[in-house]
Amino acid sequence: MFRQHCSNGEPFIIAEVGQNHQGDLGLAREYIRVFSLEGADAIKFQTRNNKYLFSRDAYDAPYNSENAFAPTYGAHRENLELRAEWLPILKNDCDQYGVKFMSTPFDEPSLDLLASVNVDILKVASFDVGNLPFLHRIANLKKPVVMSVGGGKINQIRSSVDVLLNSHDDVALLHCVSEYPCGFDKLGLNNIEALRREFPHITIGSSDHFNGILSGPVAYLKGACVFEKHVTLNRASRGTDHSFALEPDGFRKFVRDIKRVRHMLPPKPDSDLGKEIVFKKLGKSLTAFKDIKAGQEINLDCLSGRIFSEQYIPVRESNHVIGKKAKRDISQGEPIHYSDID
Repeated sequence: MFRQHCSNGEPFIIAEVGQNHQGDLGLAREYIRVFSLEGADAIKFQTRNNKYLFSRDAYDAPYNSENAFAPTYGAHRENLELRAEWLPILKNDCDQYGVKFMSTPFDEPSLDLLASVNVDILKVASFDVGNLPFLHRIANLKKPVVMSVGGGKINQIRSSVDVLLNSHDDVALLHCVSEYPCGFDKLGLNNIEALRREFPHITIGSSDHFNGILSGPVAYLKGACVFEKHVTLNRASRGTDHSFALEPDGFRKFVRDIKRVRHMLPPKPDSDLGKEIVFKKLGKSLTAFKDIKAGQEINLDCLSGRIFSEQYIPVRESNHVIGKKAKRDISQGEPIHYSDID
Protein backbone atom coordinates (compact mmCIF):
# COMPACT_ATOMS: atom_id res chain seq x y z
CA MET A 1 0.00 0.00 0.00
CA PHE A 2 2.48 2.63 1.17
CA ARG A 3 5.22 2.02 -1.38
CA GLN A 4 2.73 2.03 -4.24
CA HIS A 5 0.98 5.14 -2.95
CA CYS A 6 4.25 7.02 -2.45
CA SER A 7 5.97 5.82 -5.62
CA ASN A 8 5.39 9.11 -7.45
CA GLY A 9 5.95 11.32 -4.42
CA GLU A 10 2.28 11.43 -3.38
CA PRO A 11 2.08 11.66 0.44
CA PHE A 12 -0.15 9.40 2.54
CA ILE A 13 -1.74 11.44 5.32
CA ILE A 14 -3.34 10.05 8.47
CA ALA A 15 -5.77 12.01 10.62
CA GLU A 16 -5.19 10.73 14.15
CA VAL A 17 -8.45 11.05 16.07
CA GLY A 18 -7.15 8.97 18.96
CA GLN A 19 -9.74 9.37 21.66
CA ASN A 20 -10.76 12.92 20.84
CA HIS A 21 -14.21 11.53 20.00
CA GLN A 22 -14.57 11.21 23.81
CA GLY A 23 -16.51 7.97 23.63
CA ASP A 24 -19.27 9.43 21.46
CA LEU A 25 -20.17 7.43 18.33
CA GLY A 26 -21.80 10.42 16.63
CA LEU A 27 -18.69 12.50 17.24
CA ALA A 28 -16.43 9.71 15.96
CA ARG A 29 -18.48 9.51 12.77
CA GLU A 30 -18.27 13.29 12.38
CA TYR A 31 -14.48 13.07 12.58
CA ILE A 32 -14.53 10.64 9.66
CA ARG A 33 -16.80 12.86 7.60
CA VAL A 34 -14.95 16.10 8.27
CA PHE A 35 -11.35 14.97 7.95
CA SER A 36 -11.93 12.76 4.94
CA LEU A 37 -13.23 15.87 3.19
CA GLU A 38 -10.17 17.83 4.35
CA GLY A 39 -7.79 15.45 2.56
CA ALA A 40 -6.99 12.56 4.91
CA ASP A 41 -6.12 9.23 3.34
CA ALA A 42 -6.80 7.35 6.59
CA ILE A 43 -8.73 8.10 9.78
CA LYS A 44 -7.10 6.58 12.83
CA PHE A 45 -8.62 5.64 16.17
CA GLN A 46 -7.29 3.80 19.22
CA THR A 47 -8.62 0.51 20.56
CA ARG A 48 -8.11 -0.74 24.14
CA ASN A 49 -9.41 -3.46 26.37
CA ASN A 50 -8.64 -1.59 29.57
CA LYS A 51 -9.30 -4.42 32.01
CA TYR A 52 -6.87 -6.59 30.07
CA LEU A 53 -4.32 -3.83 29.48
CA PHE A 54 -4.13 -2.44 33.03
CA SER A 55 -3.48 -4.31 36.24
CA ARG A 56 -6.22 -4.07 38.87
CA ASP A 57 -4.34 -1.50 40.93
CA ALA A 58 -3.54 0.63 37.84
CA TYR A 59 -7.15 0.38 36.68
CA ASP A 60 -8.53 1.42 40.09
CA ALA A 61 -5.96 4.16 40.75
CA PRO A 62 -7.42 7.61 41.56
CA TYR A 63 -7.26 10.05 38.69
CA ASN A 64 -7.38 13.69 39.66
CA SER A 65 -6.43 15.39 36.39
CA GLU A 66 -8.41 18.39 35.18
CA ASN A 67 -8.97 16.30 32.05
CA ALA A 68 -10.41 13.35 33.96
CA PHE A 69 -13.73 11.89 32.80
CA ALA A 70 -14.05 9.76 35.96
CA PRO A 71 -12.45 9.61 39.43
CA THR A 72 -10.37 6.48 38.71
CA TYR A 73 -8.05 5.93 35.77
CA GLY A 74 -9.79 2.80 34.52
CA ALA A 75 -13.23 4.41 34.58
CA HIS A 76 -11.77 7.50 32.92
CA ARG A 77 -10.42 5.33 30.11
CA GLU A 78 -13.69 3.44 29.72
CA ASN A 79 -15.54 6.72 29.16
CA LEU A 80 -13.25 7.48 26.22
CA GLU A 81 -13.36 4.14 24.40
CA LEU A 82 -15.25 3.14 21.29
CA ARG A 83 -17.60 0.23 21.90
CA ALA A 84 -16.87 -2.95 19.99
CA GLU A 85 -20.22 -2.82 18.20
CA TRP A 86 -19.41 0.66 16.86
CA LEU A 87 -16.29 -0.39 14.96
CA PRO A 88 -18.12 -1.90 11.94
CA ILE A 89 -20.10 1.35 11.68
CA LEU A 90 -16.91 3.39 11.60
CA LYS A 91 -15.32 1.00 9.10
CA ASN A 92 -18.36 1.37 6.84
CA ASP A 93 -18.24 5.17 7.13
CA CYS A 94 -14.57 5.16 6.12
CA ASP A 95 -15.39 2.98 3.12
CA GLN A 96 -18.16 5.36 2.08
CA TYR A 97 -15.90 8.41 2.34
CA GLY A 98 -13.05 6.71 0.49
CA VAL A 99 -10.54 6.66 3.35
CA LYS A 100 -8.80 3.83 5.17
CA PHE A 101 -10.08 2.73 8.58
CA MET A 102 -7.06 2.57 10.86
CA SER A 103 -6.60 1.90 14.57
CA THR A 104 -3.95 1.25 17.18
CA PRO A 105 -4.51 -1.95 19.15
CA PHE A 106 -2.98 -1.59 22.60
CA ASP A 107 -3.45 -5.23 23.59
CA GLU A 108 -4.19 -8.68 22.18
CA PRO A 109 -7.98 -8.64 22.64
CA SER A 110 -8.12 -5.30 20.83
CA LEU A 111 -6.00 -6.71 18.02
CA ASP A 112 -8.42 -9.62 17.65
CA LEU A 113 -11.35 -7.22 17.65
CA LEU A 114 -9.83 -5.07 14.89
CA ALA A 115 -9.09 -8.16 12.84
CA SER A 116 -12.73 -9.21 13.15
CA VAL A 117 -13.95 -5.94 11.61
CA ASN A 118 -11.35 -6.09 8.82
CA VAL A 119 -9.44 -2.96 9.80
CA ASP A 120 -7.53 -1.56 6.81
CA ILE A 121 -4.33 -0.49 8.57
CA LEU A 122 -2.88 -1.37 11.97
CA LYS A 123 -0.83 1.14 13.93
CA VAL A 124 1.91 0.19 16.37
CA ALA A 125 2.22 2.81 19.07
CA SER A 126 5.67 3.91 20.21
CA PHE A 127 4.95 2.13 23.51
CA ASP A 128 5.18 -1.21 21.70
CA VAL A 129 8.47 -0.70 19.85
CA GLY A 130 10.52 -3.71 20.93
CA ASN A 131 7.44 -5.64 22.10
CA LEU A 132 8.34 -8.49 19.77
CA PRO A 133 5.63 -10.99 20.85
CA PHE A 134 2.89 -8.43 20.22
CA LEU A 135 4.51 -7.30 16.96
CA HIS A 136 4.64 -10.93 15.85
CA ARG A 137 0.88 -11.24 16.38
CA ILE A 138 0.27 -7.98 14.49
CA ALA A 139 2.45 -9.06 11.60
CA ASN A 140 0.69 -12.42 11.31
CA LEU A 141 -2.51 -10.64 10.28
CA LYS A 142 -0.69 -9.47 7.14
CA LYS A 143 -2.34 -6.08 7.26
CA PRO A 144 -0.46 -2.90 6.33
CA VAL A 145 1.36 -1.70 9.46
CA VAL A 146 2.47 1.76 10.54
CA MET A 147 4.87 1.95 13.48
CA SER A 148 5.97 5.08 15.33
CA VAL A 149 9.42 4.94 16.90
CA GLY A 150 9.21 7.59 19.62
CA GLY A 151 11.42 6.65 22.55
CA GLY A 152 12.87 3.66 20.68
CA LYS A 153 16.59 2.98 20.45
CA ILE A 154 17.97 1.82 17.12
CA ASN A 155 18.49 -1.82 18.20
CA GLN A 156 14.88 -1.96 19.41
CA ILE A 157 13.66 -0.45 16.17
CA ARG A 158 15.72 -2.88 14.08
CA SER A 159 14.42 -5.94 15.90
CA SER A 160 10.85 -4.66 15.61
CA VAL A 161 11.16 -4.06 11.88
CA ASP A 162 12.68 -7.51 11.41
CA VAL A 163 9.68 -9.16 13.09
CA LEU A 164 7.22 -7.20 10.96
CA LEU A 165 9.11 -7.96 7.76
CA ASN A 166 9.01 -11.68 8.50
CA SER A 167 5.37 -11.61 7.38
CA HIS A 168 5.23 -8.89 4.70
CA ASP A 169 6.87 -5.64 3.64
CA ASP A 170 3.85 -3.33 3.69
CA VAL A 171 5.32 -1.38 6.58
CA ALA A 172 5.73 2.35 7.21
CA LEU A 173 8.13 3.50 9.91
CA LEU A 174 7.40 6.93 11.39
CA HIS A 175 9.89 9.19 13.08
CA CYS A 176 8.27 10.41 16.28
CA VAL A 177 9.19 12.31 19.44
CA SER A 178 7.06 11.17 22.37
CA GLU A 179 6.33 14.55 23.90
CA TYR A 180 2.77 15.89 24.11
CA PRO A 181 2.87 18.60 22.87
CA CYS A 182 6.26 18.67 21.16
CA GLY A 183 8.02 22.02 20.79
CA PHE A 184 9.31 22.99 17.37
CA ASP A 185 12.89 22.80 18.66
CA LYS A 186 12.48 19.18 19.72
CA LEU A 187 10.98 17.73 16.54
CA GLY A 188 14.31 16.20 15.47
CA LEU A 189 13.28 15.88 11.84
CA ASN A 190 16.83 15.07 10.71
CA ASN A 191 16.17 11.59 12.09
CA ILE A 192 13.95 10.94 9.06
CA GLU A 193 17.08 10.88 6.91
CA ALA A 194 18.77 8.50 9.36
CA LEU A 195 15.79 6.13 9.21
CA ARG A 196 15.83 6.22 5.41
CA ARG A 197 19.49 5.22 5.39
CA GLU A 198 18.95 2.47 7.98
CA PHE A 199 15.79 1.04 6.38
CA PRO A 200 16.04 1.77 2.64
CA HIS A 201 13.51 -0.90 1.66
CA ILE A 202 10.52 0.34 3.67
CA THR A 203 8.51 3.55 3.66
CA ILE A 204 9.57 6.24 6.11
CA GLY A 205 7.29 8.90 7.51
CA SER A 206 6.65 11.27 10.38
CA SER A 207 4.27 11.43 13.32
CA ASP A 208 4.45 14.63 15.32
CA HIS A 209 2.71 16.31 18.22
CA PHE A 210 3.68 19.83 17.15
CA ASN A 211 0.77 22.27 17.24
CA GLY A 212 1.50 23.77 13.81
CA ILE A 213 1.67 22.71 10.17
CA LEU A 214 5.25 23.55 9.14
CA SER A 215 6.52 20.19 10.38
CA GLY A 216 4.75 18.43 7.50
CA PRO A 217 6.45 20.17 4.56
CA VAL A 218 9.85 20.06 6.30
CA ALA A 219 9.44 16.33 7.00
CA TYR A 220 8.54 15.79 3.32
CA LEU A 221 11.75 17.54 2.28
CA LYS A 222 13.65 15.20 4.60
CA GLY A 223 12.15 12.22 2.78
CA ALA A 224 8.97 11.42 4.72
CA CYS A 225 6.07 10.04 2.71
CA VAL A 226 3.56 8.98 5.41
CA PHE A 227 2.33 11.63 7.82
CA GLU A 228 0.30 11.23 10.99
CA LYS A 229 -1.22 14.28 12.65
CA HIS A 230 -3.56 14.56 15.64
CA VAL A 231 -6.86 16.22 14.79
CA THR A 232 -9.71 17.75 16.75
CA LEU A 233 -12.99 19.43 16.00
CA ASN A 234 -12.33 21.94 18.77
CA ARG A 235 -8.98 22.70 20.38
CA ALA A 236 -10.74 23.99 23.48
CA SER A 237 -12.36 20.63 24.21
CA ARG A 238 -11.52 18.86 27.46
CA GLY A 239 -8.82 16.25 27.09
CA THR A 240 -5.06 15.98 26.85
CA ASP A 241 -4.72 15.78 23.05
CA HIS A 242 -6.98 18.57 21.84
CA SER A 243 -4.68 21.51 22.53
CA PHE A 244 -1.93 20.44 20.13
CA ALA A 245 -4.19 18.79 17.53
CA LEU A 246 -5.19 20.49 14.28
CA GLU A 247 -8.73 21.70 13.72
CA PRO A 248 -10.26 21.06 10.28
CA ASP A 249 -8.90 24.18 8.59
CA GLY A 250 -5.45 23.62 10.05
CA PHE A 251 -5.47 20.02 8.84
CA ARG A 252 -6.60 21.15 5.39
CA LYS A 253 -3.61 23.49 5.22
CA PHE A 254 -1.30 20.75 6.55
CA VAL A 255 -2.41 18.45 3.70
CA ARG A 256 -2.29 21.26 1.15
CA ASP A 257 1.23 22.37 2.05
CA ILE A 258 2.69 18.86 2.10
CA LYS A 259 1.19 18.15 -1.32
CA ARG A 260 2.56 21.41 -2.71
CA VAL A 261 6.18 20.72 -1.77
CA ARG A 262 7.11 18.36 -4.61
CA HIS A 263 5.65 20.79 -7.13
CA MET A 264 7.76 23.63 -5.70
CA LEU A 265 11.09 21.92 -6.35
CA PRO A 266 11.59 21.51 -10.14
CA PRO A 267 13.21 24.60 -11.72
CA LYS A 268 11.47 26.35 -14.58
CA PRO A 269 12.69 25.10 -17.99
CA ASP A 270 15.24 27.37 -19.67
CA SER A 271 12.93 27.62 -22.65
CA ASP A 272 10.36 29.42 -20.50
CA LEU A 273 12.74 31.89 -18.86
CA GLY A 274 12.24 35.47 -19.98
CA LYS A 275 8.86 34.73 -21.50
CA GLU A 276 6.99 35.69 -18.36
CA ILE A 277 4.18 38.23 -18.80
CA VAL A 278 5.97 40.83 -16.68
CA PHE A 279 8.97 40.79 -19.04
CA LYS A 280 6.75 41.09 -22.09
CA LYS A 281 5.10 44.11 -20.55
CA LEU A 282 7.98 45.84 -18.73
CA GLY A 283 11.13 44.20 -20.06
CA LYS A 284 13.75 46.58 -21.46
CA SER A 285 15.00 46.30 -25.03
CA LEU A 286 18.52 47.26 -26.12
CA THR A 287 18.84 50.76 -27.60
CA ALA A 288 21.67 52.88 -28.87
CA PHE A 289 22.96 55.02 -26.00
CA LYS A 290 24.56 57.24 -28.62
CA ASP A 291 24.71 57.25 -32.39
CA ILE A 292 26.33 54.12 -33.79
CA LYS A 293 27.88 54.18 -37.26
CA ALA A 294 27.72 51.35 -39.78
CA GLY A 295 30.77 49.11 -39.37
CA GLN A 296 31.39 50.32 -35.81
CA GLU A 297 32.04 47.69 -33.15
CA ILE A 298 29.39 47.85 -30.46
CA ASN A 299 30.76 48.10 -26.90
CA LEU A 300 29.33 48.72 -23.44
CA ASP A 301 29.39 52.48 -23.91
CA CYS A 302 27.16 52.21 -26.99
CA LEU A 303 24.18 50.58 -25.33
CA SER A 304 21.27 51.33 -23.02
CA GLY A 305 17.77 49.97 -22.54
CA ARG A 306 14.21 51.28 -22.76
CA ILE A 307 10.71 49.87 -22.51
CA PHE A 308 8.73 49.78 -25.77
CA SER A 309 5.21 48.64 -26.54
CA GLU A 310 6.80 45.54 -28.06
CA GLN A 311 10.05 43.88 -27.15
CA TYR A 312 13.11 43.80 -29.39
CA ILE A 313 16.45 42.42 -28.16
CA PRO A 314 16.04 42.00 -24.37
CA VAL A 315 18.73 43.76 -22.35
CA ARG A 316 19.56 40.41 -20.72
CA GLU A 317 20.84 39.30 -24.14
CA SER A 318 23.31 42.16 -24.41
CA ASN A 319 26.16 39.64 -24.35
CA HIS A 320 25.04 38.53 -27.83
CA VAL A 321 25.39 42.10 -29.14
CA ILE A 322 28.53 43.43 -27.49
CA GLY A 323 31.57 42.99 -29.74
CA LYS A 324 29.47 42.71 -32.90
CA LYS A 325 29.62 45.32 -35.73
CA ALA A 326 26.71 47.48 -36.78
CA LYS A 327 25.46 46.80 -40.31
CA ARG A 328 23.80 50.22 -40.53
CA ASP A 329 23.71 53.58 -38.83
CA ILE A 330 21.68 53.37 -35.60
CA SER A 331 20.49 56.61 -34.06
CA GLN A 332 20.61 57.39 -30.35
CA GLY A 333 17.55 55.94 -28.59
CA GLU A 334 16.67 53.63 -31.48
CA PRO A 335 15.97 49.97 -30.65
CA ILE A 336 18.51 47.47 -31.97
CA HIS A 337 17.46 44.42 -33.98
CA TYR A 338 19.52 41.28 -34.54
CA SER A 339 19.30 42.11 -38.24
CA ASP A 340 21.26 45.31 -37.47
CA ILE A 341 24.43 43.48 -36.42
CA ASP A 342 26.97 41.06 -37.85
